[in-house]
Amino acid sequence: MIREAKPEDISGIRDIEIAAGVLFRGLGMDAVADDAPPSQSDLAPYLRDGRAWVATDPADNPVAYILVDVIDSRAHIEQVSVHPAHSRKGLGSALIDHVERWAAARSLQGMTLTTFSEVPWNAPYYERLGFRTLPEQAWSNGLKEIVREEARHGLGAWPRVVMEKEINA
Repeated sequence: MIREAKPEDISGIRDIEIAAGVLFRGLGMDAVADDAPPSQSDLAPYLRDGRAWVATDPADNPVAYILVDVIDSRAHIEQVSVHPAHSRKGLGSALIDHVERWAAARSLQGMTLTTFSEVPWNAPYYERLGFRTLPEQAWSNGLKEIVREEARHGLGAWPRVVMEKEINA
């Protein structure tokens, strides 16, 4: 089931992020694995504004989540993570489909995200879901700022791309 995230989901969201981060160790990306999960104050605006959703197990415990910003009239996927124990079940794509319907209902122009280009469950995965790499000259001011902020946070140490998907109405 996918539902809007609630304050009581925060610890579960943090646990998902920690568990999902461990996968980056196998790629020599320890700094990504060691990155702290989003704090309660980081998550609060997403929950307050209805821009955070979780996929839950039968006991209603979060096993995957997605956070969305609205950047330059597009739904920008800030983060989507699936707990490794629940991966390869379509939860990530279901969350992205949910955001696509949410964005369409708000007449947003598309969806964007930034991701690692060479991590198999990042850019290649999103390509299979219909995202395409957006060349730098097509980046909006909002996307440029996101890329700058990610670089300040150290994510520029590995190849990254900005991706976009048209919304299917």
